[in-house]
Amino acid sequence: MNTIKILGVFLLFSIFTKQAAAQDAVVIDSGNFVRGTIKGTNYSTVILVNDDKTVTEYKAKDIKEFLWNGETFISKPFVSGKKMEIRFFKVIELGAVNLYSMGGSTGATEPRPAKAKIRPSFGIGMGTGGYGGVGMGGGITIGGGRRDEDEGPRFRPAVYYIEKFGTGPIQPIAVDGRNSDTNSTRSILLSKLTNDEDLAERIKSTEEFDAKNIKAFISAYNAMHK
Repeated sequence: MNTIKILGVFLLFSIFTKQAAAQDAVVIDSGNFVRGTIKGTNYSTVILVNDDKTVTEYKAKDIKEFLWNGETFISKPFVSGKKMEIRFFKVIELGAVNLYSMGGSTGATEPRPAKAKIRPSFGIGMGTGGYGGVGMGGGITIGGGRRDEDEGPRFRPAVYYIEKFGTGPIQPIAVDGRNSDTNSTRSILLSKLTNDEDLAERIKSTEEFDAKNIKAFISAYNAMHK
C-alpha cells in the first residue's frame, strides 16, 4: 500500500513539474523574466497573459527573448528597406552558424468553449508591409468575439534566416521551394559553412534545398565547430 501511495505522489509530482516547465515566459534580460501564457506575436510585439489574467504587451526592442510552447524567440536587429528595426526570430539552430525563421504557424491552439459566451479573442493584423518578403504588418488585438475551431494559421509561410558572426548581417535563405534559384541557396551555405570539405561536397551535390536538409547541414557544421 505504501508503494502505491509513493508511486501516486511521484506521478502527481511529475505531472505538475511538466506543466510548470511547459509554461511560457518573457525574458526581459538575464535573470529577469515573467511567466504566463503567450497568446501570440506579430514578430515585433508579443502578448502575454499573466497569472492574474492581466495582459501585457512587450515590444521586441524592450526584451531579450520569449519562450512559447517550448520554442525560443529572440529579438535581433533586422534591416527592413533602409531602416534598422528589432524583430523576433524563432530559433531553429544555434552555434557557429545560426538558423532562424520568421512567420509560419507556431502550432498554438485555443479551444472553443462548450457554451457560447462572450470572451476575449486574440487576433494578429496581417498588413502588406514585408519583412524579407513575409508581409506581416499590422498589430495585435484582444477584443470581444469567438474564435472558430477550424480557423487556419495566422501567419504566412515562414522565411528562414542564416547568421554567422563576422560574415555580415543576418541573411534570408530560400527553403521549401519558395525560390527556384537553388544556386543562390547553395552559394549562401557554402559562404557560411566554411572549412569543411566533406560538407561542402554534400552541399554542392544537393539538387533541392528545404528546411530539413538546410537544418541538417547547419547542425552537422555546428557539431564539428563547437
